[in-house]
Amino acid sequence: MPERPDRRPTPPAKRPGRLRPSGPGTTPPADGGQEPAAAVPPNHRSVIDSAVYRDGLRVASPATLADTFRQLREQPDGMAWIGLHRPTESELHSLAGEFNLHELAVEDALEAHQRPKLERYGDTLFVVLRAARYLDAPEEVEFGELHVFVGPDFLITVRHGGAPDLSSVRRRMEENPALLSLGPEAALYAILDAVVDGYAPVVAGVQTDIDEIETEVFRGDPAVSRRIYELSREMVEFQRATRPLVGMLHGLMAGFAKYGTDEELQRYLRDVADHVTHTSERVDGFRQALTEILTVNATLVSQQQNAEMRALAEAGFEQNEEIKKISSWAAILFAPTLVGTIYGMNFETMPELKWAGGYPFAILLMAMVCVSLYVIFKKRDWL
Repeated sequence: MPERPDRRPTPPAKRPGRLRPSGPGTTPPADGGQEPAAAVPPNHRSVIDSAVYRDGLRVASPATLADTFRQLREQPDGMAWIGLHRPTESELHSLAGEFNLHELAVEDALEAHQRPKLERYGDTLFVVLRAARYLDAPEEVEFGELHVFVGPDFLITVRHGGAPDLSSVRRRMEENPALLSLGPEAALYAILDAVVDGYAPVVAGVQTDIDEIETEVFRGDPAVSRRIYELSREMVEFQRATRPLVGMLHGLMAGFAKYGTDEELQRYLRDVADHVTHTSERVDGFRQALTEILTVNATLVSQQQNAEMRALAEAGFEQNEEIKKISSWAAILFAPTLVGTIYGMNFETMPELKWAGGYPFAILLMAMVCVSLYVIFKKRDWL
C-alpha cells in the first residue's frame, strides 16, 4: 500500500465570493451577502458509517470523525472508509485538514448540484456520480448525487439525496476481504458498479412507461402529451448522469499502467464500463423514441382536430341547407297569406269588392306567386 502522505493540521481556506445554492435546509442571507452554511436538522446524523480496515477486515468502528482519525494513525497499513450524508461545512473542513483534500473539491462536495466528473488532485481522486432510482408509485425517476474522495489510505463518500444505498456495497466488500484488501481503489470500483447497476431498474421502468405511452397515444388519451414531456425531461437528466460516465471510466482505464492498478480491479472496471456504455445507448434511444412519439402524437392530434373541424363544417352546411328550405317554403306561403290578409280586412270601400271575378282573380294571383317563387327557389337549389 502506498505510504501515507503528511497531513496538514488545519483545513484549507474557502475561496471568497462563492455563493451556495438555496434549497432545503439552507437559510437566505440577512444582509444580501454570502449565504451562511446550511442549517442541519437537530436529529440529522451526518456520519452514516465510519470504519478502519486492515488487510480487508474491519478492525475499528469509530463513532466520530476524531476517533476515526486517531484509529487510522494507530494502523500503519490501515484504510479508513467514511460514509457521510449531507455533512456540515465544519465536518468537511475537518476531513480536508486531516486528509489534505483540495479546497475546490471540498466546495463542490458542499454545494452539490455538480455534473458527473473525475478530477485528480495530487494523490487524491475526486469523483462525482449521479445515481438514479425508479419510483413505482408516481412512475418517476429520482436522482441523487454522490461525491467520492479516494486517497492512498482513505475513501470518503458524501451523499446528497436518497440514492444510492452504499450500506449494501460496504457489506458486499466486507464479505470479500481479499478484494477489499486491494485498498480504497477497490471500494471506489464497487461504488461505481453499484451506481451503474442501479440504472438497470430505471431503464426497465422507463421502457415500461414508453410502452404505455405508445398505447395511450393511439388510444387518443388527451393527457399523454404532458406525460411525454415529463418523461423527456427525466431522460435529459438521465442522459446527463450516464453520458459523462463513459469518458470517466475510459479515463480510469487509461491510467491502469501508470498507477499500477491490480488486474482484478481492471476486470471490474471494464465490466462497469461495458454496462454504463450499454445504459447510455439505451438512454439515447429513449430520448429518440420519445421525440418520435411526440411527433406522432402531434400528428394524430392534428388529424383529430381536422376531422372535428370537417364534421363541424359538414354539420353547418347541412344546417344551412335546412334553413334554405324552411326559408323558401316560408316565402312561398307568405304570398297567399298576404293577399288573403289584405282582402280579409273589414273595410267597405276596398277595390274589387263588388267585382264578380274578384275571388277567382285573388286565387289565381296567389297561385301564380307561389308557383313563381317555387320555380325560382328550385333553380337556386334551395328546395
